[in-house]
Amino acid sequence: MESIFNDKLLKNKSFNDMRQIVTTLALIAITIASFGQSDTIKAPYLQVPIFPPVKLTLANNTYFTKANLPLKKPTMLMVFNPECEHCQHETEEMIKHIDWFDGCTIVMSTSQPRDSMIKFIDKYKLADHPNIIVGRDEQFFLYSYYAIRSLPFLAFYDKNKKLISVSRGTLPIDKVAEELKKPAMSK
Repeated sequence: MESIFNDKLLKNKSFNDMRQIVTTLALIAITIASFGQSDTIKAPYLQVPIFPPVKLTLANNTYFTKANLPLKKPTMLMVFNPECEHCQHETEEMIKHIDWFDGCTIVMSTSQPRDSMIKFIDKYKLADHPNIIVGRDEQFFLYSYYAIRSLPFLAFYDKNKKLISVSRGTLPIDKVAEELKKPAMSK
């Protein structure tokens, strides 16, 4: 009797062990399959490759929108953080070579506090350049629109406000100027 009981117990234990192994393997397979799926959703800027419908608050508390962009001029959008060393360097280089951007509009956007933005404007004398617009993206719209993960973030648009390209991180200033001369990307 005792032997039969032990046999049943061993069989149940083997069955339970096997069931745990199968369950564990199934969970591993499901996990691997879910990580293996590619991201099929494009960021909004790729779905609608035109200048975004952003609303920026300027230093004087007025607003800037796409409707305020000069017509028939290429545009560079730079998303920056005033504390970011790479953003500071990109701005320094841009100001050093500002004559390269005479026929362009430069829109600079930050989500940092207004006083940080104003200090940045003053430090680089950005208000001295009529083709540079600096404002706050108070709704953090651009971060999700472009799926921004690093700064500075640059987006280049042709004279018809169609997307040419984007750059994540610092880009040599000669490459920045070259991007603004390229045609818009085809959809």
